[in-house]
Amino acid sequence: MMNLRIQQPFTSTPRRQEGSVSALMAFALAAMFMVAGLALDVSHMLLNKTRLQNAVDAAALSGAKTLSQMEGGASIVTISTATRTAALNTLMQNANAAGNSELATAMDGNEVTFATVKLSNQLDGTTFDYPAPTPDAKYVQVEVQTYSLTGFFWNFVQTPGFGSLGAKAVSATATAGPSPTSPCDLAPLMVCGDPSQYDPSADMFWGFQFGDLQVLKTGAGKPSDNMSPGNYQLLDFGSGGNAVREDMAGGGKVCRNVGDEVQTAPGNKAGPTSQGLNTRFGIYDGGQISASAYPPDLVTTSSTPAITDDGTGPKYQNKAITSNNGDLTADGNAMLDYNDWRASVAACVAAPGGDCKANGVFERRMLKIVVGDCTDRQNGSTSIPVLGFGCYFVVQPMSSGGQNSEIFGQFVKECEGDNVAGPSSPTDFGPQIIQLYKTYRNVNNTSIPSTDS
Repeated sequence: MMNLRIQQPFTSTPRRQEGSVSALMAFALAAMFMVAGLALDVSHMLLNKTRLQNAVDAAALSGAKTLSQMEGGASIVTISTATRTAALNTLMQNANAAGNSELATAMDGNEVTFATVKLSNQLDGTTFDYPAPTPDAKYVQVEVQTYSLTGFFWNFVQTPGFGSLGAKAVSATATAGPSPTSPCDLAPLMVCGDPSQYDPSADMFWGFQFGDLQVLKTGAGKPSDNMSPGNYQLLDFGSGGNAVREDMAGGGKVCRNVGDEVQTAPGNKAGPTSQGLNTRFGIYDGGQISASAYPPDLVTTSSTPAITDDGTGPKYQNKAITSNNGDLTADGNAMLDYNDWRASVAACVAAPGGDCKANGVFERRMLKIVVGDCTDRQNGSTSIPVLGFGCYFVVQPMSSGGQNSEIFGQFVKECEGDNVAGPSSPTDFGPQIIQLYKTYRNVNNTSIPSTDS
């Protein structure tokens, strides 16, 4: 009788499987540690990228602020140097702030080689350079190309099995400059313009050119070509003297668009008007207007004796005033004007002191004013169509009453821009704010958005 053998399938004993499981566990644990380590490195990179971007953003804003304050008041080299110094100082201050020790170590006190600062008059990325390539540069670009970081597990994944991730580093760039001027935060004043005399290509704006001296508010008993009898070029942006005082000080948030109509406000209101306007010169004379809420301009100097108006136009020492590209003279006698103010502000920014106000705010002496079409004006309160908006430089404080309760201003430029919300607080002064813009790069003579801003 034949014995049939039952064939048993081959199976490994638990002891034989121990080596295979241990090897798999080792590989699995190694992979898990690498993934966890890489996640730590990536998180570390993102954190430092954010910190670096914030520092570069602040540096660009600081540089653009300095550039706007010095523009037109000094040489290109002087302006460029001061702009770069301001930007790099801000970058260094951010690096030395709590929590940014890695950034400070990387800079090692040598911010000039760590970051580059360039200037341009346009945002397309093709003309940024240092020093500024043109006298009308408005925008500042700050860039850190390589900020090397310490690797924790970074180097362990630089193998053929994982590929090469390159050096552990981040970069950042930021571009900042003035916002488009906006027809908000208007002063309650109006000048009458000529709609047929608007040709920006010829630097002509409703009959006004750069540096022209205008009477922005007439005095009592003075004839005016601008307004109908009983009006003193004031607009009704509120009710009563308190609103006029606040608006003239810079606390208004009134917005208008071209084509809108504004309502004139009969009456002189010399007291409230001067109390508000003169805060821009550091003069606080009643009306509960404080220096903390409404600081003066950086530079508050003006001509002595003051400019007057006898009803036939601005006079200086009884002589007619002429403007030559913003330089005001009367029978050969020069007076302090917009160009002098620009130069003084630039000197203040470069080296504070002298005539500079310690608590001064840039462009407090600049007013945004409605330019109206007064063709069909009527006596008393009347509606006037808005032609546009002018940025005017106020040349001197205003007298508190009587025939000399006038405001004189030089036309600087057309105030343009979208109809946006007014200032967020009474200290957000000036026709412009400094803001960040998308950075563009020049690639093969083509402007493309940067992924680093």
